[in-house]
Amino acid sequence: MAATPGNPTDQAREAAVEAALGKLDLDAKARLLSGQDMWSLPALPEIGLTSLVMSDGPIGVRGVRWTADDPSVALPSPTALAATWDPELARRAGTLLAQEARRKGVHVLLAPTVNLHRSPLGGRHFEAYSEDPYLTGRIGTGYVTGVQQGGVGTTVKHFVANDAETDRFTVNNLVGERALRELYLAPFEMIVAGARPWGVMTAYNTVNGTTMTEHRYLVNEVLRGEWGFDGYNVSDWMAARDTVAAVHGGLDVAMPGPQTVYGAPLAQAVRDGRVEERVVDEAVRNVLRLAARVGALDGAEPAVAEPPAAVDGEALAREIARRSFVLVKNERRALPLKPGTVALLGAAARDARVLGGGSATVFPSRIVSPLDGLTAALPEGTLTYAVGADPNTELAVADKGFTLKAVCRDTDGNVIGTGSAPNGQIQWMGSDLPEGVTHAALHTVELTGTFTPRDTGRHTFGIKGTGHFTLTVAGTTYFDDVQLPAGDSDPFEAFFGAPVARAEPELTAGEPVEVSLTYVFALPEEIPFKVVAFALAHQEPARDADELIAEAVAAARAADTAVVVVATTDRVESEGYDRKDLALPGRQDDLVRAVAAANPNTVVVVNSGSPVELPWREEVAAVLLSWFPGQEGGAALADVLTGAHEPGGRLPTTWGPLADAPVTRVTPQNGELRYTEGVFIGYRAWEKEGRTPTYPFGHGLGYTDWAYESVEVEGATARIRVRNTGQRAGREVVQVYLAPTEPGPDRPARLLAGFAGVEAAPGETAEAVVEIPRRAFEVWDEVVGSWSFVKGSYEIQVSRSIADRRLTATINV
Repeated sequence: MAATPGNPTDQAREAAVEAALGKLDLDAKARLLSGQDMWSLPALPEIGLTSLVMSDGPIGVRGVRWTADDPSVALPSPTALAATWDPELARRAGTLLAQEARRKGVHVLLAPTVNLHRSPLGGRHFEAYSEDPYLTGRIGTGYVTGVQQGGVGTTVKHFVANDAETDRFTVNNLVGERALRELYLAPFEMIVAGARPWGVMTAYNTVNGTTMTEHRYLVNEVLRGEWGFDGYNVSDWMAARDTVAAVHGGLDVAMPGPQTVYGAPLAQAVRDGRVEERVVDEAVRNVLRLAARVGALDGAEPAVAEPPAAVDGEALAREIARRSFVLVKNERRALPLKPGTVALLGAAARDARVLGGGSATVFPSRIVSPLDGLTAALPEGTLTYAVGADPNTELAVADKGFTLKAVCRDTDGNVIGTGSAPNGQIQWMGSDLPEGVTHAALHTVELTGTFTPRDTGRHTFGIKGTGHFTLTVAGTTYFDDVQLPAGDSDPFEAFFGAPVARAEPELTAGEPVEVSLTYVFALPEEIPFKVVAFALAHQEPARDADELIAEAVAAARAADTAVVVVATTDRVESEGYDRKDLALPGRQDDLVRAVAAANPNTVVVVNSGSPVELPWREEVAAVLLSWFPGQEGGAALADVLTGAHEPGGRLPTTWGPLADAPVTRVTPQNGELRYTEGVFIGYRAWEKEGRTPTYPFGHGLGYTDWAYESVEVEGATARIRVRNTGQRAGREVVQVYLAPTEPGPDRPARLLAGFAGVEAAPGETAEAVVEIPRRAFEVWDEVVGSWSFVKGSYEIQVSRSIADRRLTATINV
């Protein structure tokens, strides 16, 4: 997929790129490097170049329309994919996403995210894979390979050290060179070497005094120079700040458009002598190479002429989900469920949380909730349901019970177009407007329709966004004024900001009422692209929490098994802000404790994208982590709970209470965030500090048992024999950690050096073959500025988790 000397197809593609480049004048070159709208680059018909279209991922391909009208397959969260510890499954996920991209006319997927879980407070960790760079690199390599084998480009992001959301546009992350190399750059390096990605996205943040869109050293010298990356480098949206510094820093494309630091400003910089045209040519060459690879440049054979065979998206989403679920506790073999009655409890069991908030959001055509999945799987009459506790203590985008449409009017009040509104969210970007509507003519957008309440009581309605709004419910106008931003420096406040409550009418269950939210269209100065973004928000009546818990307890007491689903919310895990704590929102902890006291066979399903505290874990029989499980999550959950499939996941990050977490600082001080922990994050830091987490990195139980019988090491290859000693077939993830005999204070006690999944029937043996990479024996020498191979004695630790070591062997290198 990369240009390879001696490969005739690659050479022909490069020749087509050079021929196209030679036909372009300066203005066309500069224009090509600047987004023409929110998601695409301009077409250049004079060289046979079609418009290159990009789209957000990483769990699905949204396309150029941010609306439920254009549904997408929604896979489980990246933390879930990493929990499978299966690069081949990640490759299959990538192949499906390439299929989705081609269906939607998308050439480049803005994924995967391979930043690390530096601190558990990172609000966007559900969108990244792991705390460990090696596991991240292996899963990311599989994902990128799959997408690009489908003929669609990837942009590995966010390069680099974009590991928290607080002040992400302005923070200066101060990271030592060794930590940069051994941790934060490592997954990018692995993916460049193993998958040859066609793109990389540079981050908002600054690293050691230089903003990433201008970081000549990390982009030109490391990424392109040392690693040989030959793809294109695109800015995160609105990250590019300075024309000259960006192009000299190796940034190829500034997004989104039409107002960017490239285009006309870049052409003028060349004419003024501030930028040499050859620098622009190199950026254009990278973009044209991307176009050639994805089949958007005439005369160039695409990298993939025939796409892979079609993939069943729903089936793959279900498979990934069940293989990602991590069973962290299973006393008295509470799972699989035994025959009998089941009480399903928790608001998240009915209204499933299947994905995280922010740009990773897609809109699936269907969502299978835990209630849906278990209703279909269990015998009729054996399942009861109660809300118990609702994690949604804040307003959410209007959805269930609402029937809405969007009506667009001009300044005279004339209707100029209408659009569908599957929910209360309006996000029209660029030209994504209803038919007949233009930004020049648009004055107001009215979300109007009816709402049929599920419950009687005081409902709360609110507004998400900034500008002038008029909110009317059941004939009463509750708000007619300007709603200002909350003072955040993030220009995407309209997308990720919290809704503001504006009305609390008393409504009756089953009786429809008219609702209307009118927005006066005006673009904030800090948004240099055309977007219409706001939302009608809603919250159900707040029933007495103690009554809800009492109802759940009664249901649990009457059942043979109680299954409690607890969850986070969009206001806990999302792009745009970090977490304040690791507690479950609302009264969910109280619910679990009360149910566990009433029924000793209590199973808790934790529906979160990243770690939460589990203060009741010793009081329940089983704990199953389901992550954000994607659109088929409820069906996959039924598969696992009933025993049709075993939970296949292992923890890709350490779970523990915030008070014990070694690295917690995500808030800058005086604009700086110092990575003072160096190379000690995740399990490395927990071990250094001598602290015991709730559940260690790599931990996970299945429905069978395994005996680790032998390990043989020859060179850098470990061969491990394991036996299935249980009563059913299963899959085991054999983990290999490398521990220097004398690590010293500046080296972790042990590092993940390899892993392999094996399957076996009851009584059968299986062999796991793990190749230990040379890099596992190396450290970055900050004095000489290069990798140093550390000779000496090492222990090969064959393990079920970082804390559960089964076999050892010693090698000398």
